[in-house]
Amino acid sequence: MNDDVPNDLWYDRMQTLGIFNLERDMVNRMIFDTHAHYMDDRFAEDREELLASLHDAGIGNVVEVGAGIQSTKDAVALSQQYDFVYGAVGIHPDGVPEMTDETIEWLKELTGEPKVVAVGEIGLDYYYDEPDRELQKKWFIRQLQLAKETKMPVIIHSRDAAQDTLQIMEEHCDWSQGGVIHCFSYTVETARIYLKKGFYLGIGGVVTFKNGRKLVEVVKEAPLEQLVLETDSPYLTPVPNRGKRNDSRQLTYVVDAIAQIKGIDRQEVIRVTEANAQRMYRL
Repeated sequence: MNDDVPNDLWYDRMQTLGIFNLERDMVNRMIFDTHAHYMDDRFAEDREELLASLHDAGIGNVVEVGAGIQSTKDAVALSQQYDFVYGAVGIHPDGVPEMTDETIEWLKELTGEPKVVAVGEIGLDYYYDEPDRELQKKWFIRQLQLAKETKMPVIIHSRDAAQDTLQIMEEHCDWSQGGVIHCFSYTVETARIYLKKGFYLGIGGVVTFKNGRKLVEVVKEAPLEQLVLETDSPYLTPVPNRGKRNDSRQLTYVVDAIAQIKGIDRQEVIRVTEANAQRMYRL
């Protein structure tokens, strides 16, 4: 640094050149990744190093989300290992064949863990013919009831199942406890229904895809106050790194996309979505 240049003037010059934008974001607010799977095998070789790097990359908090029995155990363990990581407990539709009444009781016990912040991810996935759709519905309902009993927000997975998901939630969800439609993929009209119920929409890498125009329209319409950022790591990496392993550092591209869609400053996106996530997870 040139000692003859006042610090504020020097910093302004650097900012004009596009330098220190990330550092200023970090000083002001931190990105909150509301949905990740860092215990996935694809992180086995560098998990600790990667997680240790997140703070310097502007990531403040991460929620590690359970999807099966083992990944739910892992989510709780990871939340206990790292101060900035929280956990969610639940069984993804793909995992429902392994569920029993004892699984529900076990999940109920886990919701009492101090760093468990939600029940999820739970829901319906009709992309494939299996698991059986009636079985998916049964355990989706049971886990919604669990969330209602424990007064926890829910993380909803719904793919190619918009009508059945909404119908079941209308009958069994405690809307007052809140939650998020993870990786929202439906129409603006469907988004309006969930937004009116007070739910959040999870926005990730798809908003940067060329075939993500439907999500762009949703982001344009939805209040920023009801959007949260998520990676679904290691999946759904945003452009320009689509096809590579995803992680929370890639959310900077999602922030930029939302800022451009809404015509606002990226720092505003970070600030509001961080507050949204804290509110949703009651942190």
